[in-house]
Amino acid sequence: MKNRWEIAIGILGFLMLAVAHYIGLFVSPAEAMMGDVGRILYAHVPTAWVGLLTYLVAFIAAIGALLSGKAAWDALVEASVEVGLLLNAVLLIQGSLWAKPTWGVFWTWDPRLTTTAIMVVAFGVVLALRRQIDDPQRRLTISSVATIVAFVNVPIVYMSVKWWRTLHQNFSSPETVDPMMVIPLRLAAFGMLFISTAFVVRRWRIAMAGLRVDFEAPDLPAAPTPLKVED
Repeated sequence: MKNRWEIAIGILGFLMLAVAHYIGLFVSPAEAMMGDVGRILYAHVPTAWVGLLTYLVAFIAAIGALLSGKAAWDALVEASVEVGLLLNAVLLIQGSLWAKPTWGVFWTWDPRLTTTAIMVVAFGVVLALRRQIDDPQRRLTISSVATIVAFVNVPIVYMSVKWWRTLHQNFSSPETVDPMMVIPLRLAAFGMLFISTAFVVRRWRIAMAGLRVDFEAPDLPAAPTPLKVED
């Protein structure tokens, strides 16, 4: 089967995710302060980690596209931004579902929530620009620059819990949580990573097929000069 490896890694990711959530729901202890509500962290945290990592791939691809001008890098920009944006949207939905029983509201203008929402808008603009520009080289240049600008917010999102007073807890480590919480969290993180990798690769192949046509299409001849009709 063609492209079997990405299908295999996607299936492996789903299996890892299923095992991780089984352990997280039925084996791991409840979170000390939030109780069973805290079990959503096994879905929420891996989504956040992999989402930011996918945006990092988009940032690297944008630099590669600007330096090389090649369609392969441009296709990777499109693929990774789309998958990153999907994870970003899922992250906000998960966060809202977690916020309601924990903070009493679905949304509050917490620094991390606000910067994460800005991240959706910024990378959404990248995709919008790509849809509006027909010339492949111009689209490559403008969307790559837009991706790099949008990525500036990614480290801000990550560091927001340290830089500002926020409702989100500070960074945790394996030393600060129960070992039976670390195992499903890591399994879920790698599962989400494998699934997202499969999505990015599959989307890259689709984007590459379209861009190859754009980049290889011959330039249209100039319109002929209208003939002058003398009186």
